[in-house]
Amino acid sequence: MTDPGEIRISDADREAAAKRLHDALAEGRITVTELEERLDAVYAARTARELRPPLADLPGSDLIAPQASSAPAGPVGGADRVHLRTGAGTVKRSGDWQVPAAMKLTTSMGTIHLDLSEVRRVPPRIDIEVSTGMGEIVIVLPDGGSADVDAVSGSWGEVRTKVPSTPGGSGPHIVVHGKVGMGSLTVRGSRKGWWKAVMG
Repeated sequence: MTDPGEIRISDADREAAAKRLHDALAEGRITVTELEERLDAVYAARTARELRPPLADLPGSDLIAPQASSAPAGPVGGADRVHLRTGAGTVKRSGDWQVPAAMKLTTSMGTIHLDLSEVRRVPPRIDIEVSTGMGEIVIVLPDGGSADVDAVSGSWGEVRTKVPSTPGGSGPHIVVHGKVGMGSLTVRGSRKGWWKAVMG
């Protein structure tokens, strides 16, 4: 019989644990430094047993760990979805990089900056799932790009878009969904293109 503690956890389990840690910070139970250390452990966890220590001394942690032990193994949202995440650091992609057709972006207190303006081959449609605590996500699109952010929900966070919401230009169309907690999501065009237009 498989040890329940060795069952693989899902991204949803990690996000539930990360939310409990953010709540603990707001309640004054842990410090910012402790939050960063525990979030690193949560996002590195692969099994239910590894997920428990960062939550062990917090009330309500017993509501998270059992769910992890009963969760089915395997990726959530499809094997082709690329997951970029950070605790309090910075993840940046720029230049000519390989842009997947489906991504998940997770940040607790850090920044994720994706610049698609210099990518030679961009998928015509990109599905992006976002999840922020107090972090920031910035997505820069090439000329003609568009973004639908209507499916992004949030409480105190901010969602800003400076590109058309419907496809019609020559650039890619991104569909963004997920949650923005106390952080922010910004989708804009390339400032390099704007500067080139001004300078000729």
